[in-house]
Amino acid sequence: MNRHVKLTIVLILAGAVTGSSAQPRTTEPVAFQKVSERLYSIVGGRGAQGGAYLGDSSVLVIDSKMDKESVEQVIQGLRQLTDKPPKFLVNTHGDGDHMVGNRYFPDTMTIIAHENCRKDFLLPGRNGVPSEWTKSELLPFVPAVTFRDKMDLYLGSKRVELWHFGVGHTTGDAVVYFPEEKTAFVGDQIFLTRPQLIHSYKGGNSFDHVRTLTKMLQTLDAQRFCSGHSEMTDRQGVTNHIEQMQERQDKVKALVQQGKDLAQVKGAFNETEAALITSIYNEIKSGS
Repeated sequence: MNRHVKLTIVLILAGAVTGSSAQPRTTEPVAFQKVSERLYSIVGGRGAQGGAYLGDSSVLVIDSKMDKESVEQVIQGLRQLTDKPPKFLVNTHGDGDHMVGNRYFPDTMTIIAHENCRKDFLLPGRNGVPSEWTKSELLPFVPAVTFRDKMDLYLGSKRVELWHFGVGHTTGDAVVYFPEEKTAFVGDQIFLTRPQLIHSYKGGNSFDHVRTLTKMLQTLDAQRFCSGHSEMTDRQGVTNHIEQMQERQDKVKALVQQGKDLAQVKGAFNETEAALITSIYNEIKSGS
């Protein structure tokens, strides 16, 4: 998409939201950033960054934002890019900022995720409250198609690869890989501008996270990586992220061996890293 088309999409979406209202927006409007003639990164709106792939006869959407307004902007943006209908929606994992918006997409779409991601939809919350996704009106928007290790999806002549390389951010992280573009959408498996988030309560594990990303680099010939909360990066960016994780892990190990407790270990890091350091510490202490 050239600069003019990109600007037009942003302006139209912003106008559709504000209309006659004088209320200021609290988030940036949804925008489509062109990766290739068929592939776009979806930024802005309320929720994590996602993506869209324009197939021969239909569209695949990656992740679904968090509210109706943002999803409507995504759908409007797609209409400006293609006359093909959105047919597939892939959830990269079960965090709310990636999947709450499922319910606002057409119920004719096929929703796909890793099998553990579907389980996360239906698990009670940490407070014990039953999942809202068990309600009859929301069940149609829970992933209906799941995979375990790898799945190929064809949009006409174009193949999209869905991969699960192991536990990391959660136990159900999916990588959506476009081989022609050598581009992978990885959800929350890479944070570049803030400490990595590991959902220990969902079975996530920082040491597995390192192994999973290493396996991803060894398996895919991807040259570009799009994530939920960072700018697009390259293979070196992922390698740097892995090395930074390992450096933190080694430092925590050394402090634990010195007999430091959790408070003392966290005190040796920036306070913004507290959640990640807690996960690493607990994994080391439990031997997991």
